[in-house]
Amino acid sequence: MAGKIVLDFEKPLFELEDKLNEMRVYLKSGSDESTAEGGDGLKREIEALEAKVDSLRKTIYRNLTRWQRVQLARHPERPYTLDYIYMMTKDFVELSGDRHFKDDKAIIGGFARIEDSDAGFSQSVMVIGHQKGRDTKSNLYRNFGMAQPEGYRKALRLMKLAERFGRPIVTLIDTPGAFPGIEAEERGQAEAIARNLYEMARLKVPVICVIIGEGASGGAIGIGVGDRILMAENSWYSVISPESCSSILWRSWNYKEQAAEALRLTAQDLLEQKIIDRIVPEPLGGAHRDPEAMANTLKAILVEELQVLMNKVPATLVDERVEKFSGMGVYTEV
Repeated sequence: MAGKIVLDFEKPLFELEDKLNEMRVYLKSGSDESTAEGGDGLKREIEALEAKVDSLRKTIYRNLTRWQRVQLARHPERPYTLDYIYMMTKDFVELSGDRHFKDDKAIIGGFARIEDSDAGFSQSVMVIGHQKGRDTKSNLYRNFGMAQPEGYRKALRLMKLAERFGRPIVTLIDTPGAFPGIEAEERGQAEAIARNLYEMARLKVPVICVIIGEGASGGAIGIGVGDRILMAENSWYSVISPESCSSILWRSWNYKEQAAEALRLTAQDLLEQKIIDRIVPEPLGGAHRDPEAMANTLKAILVEELQVLMNKVPATLVDERVEKFSGMGVYTEV
């Protein structure tokens, strides 16, 4: 089991799992006479409880509400960008700085190699993504995954570098939003994000964007324009977070669950709206339950997508990308 951080809707499942583990330990001890005498009966009880746990697990995680998926996307044990980089790639070389102001630690990036011996695939790529921290100290260092203008300018510098060397780009999106501080606005937060949208649409190399956790507002779209948009099964992607939406519409955060339903921000919702192209399946219970399995699944999908995109000429990539984003949304001409 991944850690002991339990979300409210998971409590009944974890209570049963704890009881099951206690029974297994009791059976293994074998030193107690009652255990020896009633061993067969205890085994049958364990098997019955295992079936019950398995059934409850499937019932909970296959019927999640939108708000519950938001909670899973924010799970502190969920794999972050660096975790995916080290599990999916080799020879990662981090590149720092925007060459204007400073190095933003909320966004990391660099060259790495994705290899799949079964598919006979080996390709150098530029990987860029938001990075959160695991504790208070690292979260302050990473600014809770909220990038400032220099973060987006660093990302654009690395994208242009990848384009110069003809390397595909993979972005991993996981942010509660761009940093909203006064200093970020003074240094041109909106301009930096807008510039990225403009430049990413024109990149002459394949771009794959993956929402691995939270995908909030301009903070996400600032590195989210690509040929293929993928979304982890329990991630969310929206113009605003449920809490902020609730505070605007109802003047209270107490309606965040209703806001999540109204926003339709899950992977399945966005696939139906044709905002994203593909859902990346997660292990039952969330990516944090088995990070390596999740990384292997994402890697296999990236290899598959890259093999298709790398056969396209630059002009076709740009035309299809522009057409893709121009076709999003519903509107009526009067």
